[in-house]
Amino acid sequence: MTDRVPLPRFLSRAETPEGVVPALDAHISDVVAHELARRTRAASPRTRGAGWEQDVLGEPYEVRTLELTPDDEGPVVASLVRYRPPDAVRSARAVLYVHGWSDYFFQTETAEFWHRQGVAFYALDLRKYGRSLRPGQTPGYVTTLRTYDEDLAAALAEIRVDLGPHTAVMLHGHSTGGLTAVLWADRHPGQTSGLVLNSPWLELQGSSVVRTVSTPAITQLARFQAKAPLPNIDTGNYARTIRRSDGGEWEFDERWRPTPTFPVRAGWLRAIIAGHAEVARGLRITQPVLMMASSKTVISPRWSEDMRSADSVLDVEAIVRRAVQLGPTVTVARIAGAVHDLALSALPVRSMYYAQIQRWASAYGWSDS
Repeated sequence: MTDRVPLPRFLSRAETPEGVVPALDAHISDVVAHELARRTRAASPRTRGAGWEQDVLGEPYEVRTLELTPDDEGPVVASLVRYRPPDAVRSARAVLYVHGWSDYFFQTETAEFWHRQGVAFYALDLRKYGRSLRPGQTPGYVTTLRTYDEDLAAALAEIRVDLGPHTAVMLHGHSTGGLTAVLWADRHPGQTSGLVLNSPWLELQGSSVVRTVSTPAITQLARFQAKAPLPNIDTGNYARTIRRSDGGEWEFDERWRPTPTFPVRAGWLRAIIAGHAEVARGLRITQPVLMMASSKTVISPRWSEDMRSADSVLDVEAIVRRAVQLGPTVTVARIAGAVHDLALSALPVRSMYYAQIQRWASAYGWSDS
C-alpha cells in the first residue's frame, strides 16, 4: 500500500519547516520540525513512509511504533494506528482516539465514522497496552497518569508530521482514556480543538465518599507494594454484553482485552484516585467538551439481560455530575440503551451516539481550529 500523505501544501521541497511550526508544546514543535525536514529531503509523497506498517486490523489500517523513555521494566513504546483508505485525502483536521483500561483500539466503526466526516483518524495504544505491550511488562501499569503526557506528545507530533503542523486535532477518549484526556487537556490548554468523551471514568464507582474512605488504605499499600494485585472483581458480565460468541456483535484479541481484566494494582489505582480527585476539584479545560454516557447503570456480580442496554462498569450518575466540572463549555448527552463503550452498543444505539458527535462537532468541536 502506498502512502497518500503528500508534503504540507504550504511547503516546497526547497523550503524547511522551521519557520512555520506553531507554538505548540516546545517538544512537539521540535519533533515535528525535525521530522518534516527529514521527510521533505528523503521521502517520496507516494511511499508508505518510514515506520508505518500494516496493522493487525489489516488494510487500510497502518501502525507506527513510537519509542518512549525506558522505565524500570525496560524499553517502552506506544503504538499509533491510522486509518488510510484508498479515498483518503489530506485533511486539516484529525482525531486521536485513546482507549480505556485493559483495552486497545479495535473499534473500526469509529474510524470509519470520522473518515466520513472528512477527518483523519488516528488511535493510540498507550504504553503497556495492546500493540504496545511487551514481554515482561506489567500490563497497563503506571504510577501517575502524567506518564501518558509522553505518549500523547509523541502521537500528536507524528500526526502533525503526517498532515502538517497546523492540523487541528481533537481527542476522543473512552473510560480511563477519557480521564487521561481531560487531565492532559487541562494541563495543555490550546493544543487540541476539543474533546469527545465516551463514558469517561471521572469518579470512582459509588461516590466521592467511597474514594475518600479508600484513599488512605490504597496509598499505604501502594507505598510498600505498588505492584501488588488487588482482588479482581470483574465477573465477565461486561465482556458478555459485547462478545459475539455471547450474543454481542464484536470480536477482539483476548490477549489484549482479557476476561477478567488485567490485574488492578495498588500503584495504578492510586494514580486513578488521584486523577479523580483532580476532576472533583474542578478543571479549566478551554476547549469545548462533549461527554456522553448511558442513561442507566446496572452493576451486579450476577448476570442480567438488562446489562445489554446499560453501563455495567461505571456509575453513570457519578460521571455525569463530574462532567460539568471539566470546563466552561461542556455538553452532556445521555444515550438510552447504551453499554459502557457506547461504540459497542447495539446498532440503533450507536447510531444515536455517532449522530450526537456529528451534531456537536459541527457546532462546537472545531470552533478553535
